[in-house]
Amino acid sequence: MMNPQQESFNQKIDFENPYNIELFVKREDVLHKEISGNKFRKLNYNLEEAKRQGKNKLLTFGGAFSNHIAAVAAAGRDYDFETLGVIRGDELADKYLENPTLKKAFEDGMQFEFVTRTAYREKHQEDFIRQLHEKFGDFYLIPEGGTNEFAVKGCEEILTENDKTFDFICCAVGTGGTISGIINSSYEHQKVLGFPALKGDFLFQDIQKWTKNDRWDLVTDYHFGGYAKINTQLKQFMHHFSKKYLITLDPVYTSKLFFGVFDLISKGYFKPDSKILLIHTGGLQGLQSNIAEI
Repeated sequence: MMNPQQESFNQKIDFENPYNIELFVKREDVLHKEISGNKFRKLNYNLEEAKRQGKNKLLTFGGAFSNHIAAVAAAGRDYDFETLGVIRGDELADKYLENPTLKKAFEDGMQFEFVTRTAYREKHQEDFIRQLHEKFGDFYLIPEGGTNEFAVKGCEEILTENDKTFDFICCAVGTGGTISGIINSSYEHQKVLGFPALKGDFLFQDIQKWTKNDRWDLVTDYHFGGYAKINTQLKQFMHHFSKKYLITLDPVYTSKLFFGVFDLISKGYFKPDSKILLIHTGGLQGLQSNIAEI
């Protein structure tokens, strides 16, 4: 359905460490300039399914700086879908053009429905969805963050035969769809590690909905205080990494992942001579703010 602007590739990170660890980054961030990284993977089969169902309108959910909202709007523009975004926070209704993510999504043709944070919590309820159908007509619904069976299927294509040589696969975790696909397509000798960008153990249950594989774990020590929380240490790491390796990280997801992996290496977490692959899931539009969603 969707065609990448560039194929992803593995880039080696040269750094000295006493454990002879080899580190590579899978550059999923280069797949598409606007439908970035894992969002490209998550949307690909969803758009295909929407077309199969004869739907020409996509409806989804997100916050003010959502990578997902930005990606759905761009996908709608490029692949001839109307797009509707149910946005958390009714206070944004009269100032969304001041927000870089929402302004761009609007310019890409997305229509917004701003709701209170209390109402937003009802987004999974049948009555809430029915009211949206009554207001906007027929649409193809994509969950918040894009995670569903079609998203997981798309993320299963992140790993390829060439990635068989790695011992560990590491990725940032938001709603759990990306890591679920990676877990499903990982090889028996590999361990998949997820680095949540938010607090809470609920992600274990969410991921178990999409995979039967048990060769994975979540490293929950690098959320930096919770969702969209960052500090000076993380900012300095981002800037240093970008300058040294010419790879830009986002402030909420990939920066926490990369920081966590480097910290674990320094602490001897990985066995010597391990070969590690970090998944760069994109999300760089989040650099427009200190808040972003995957």
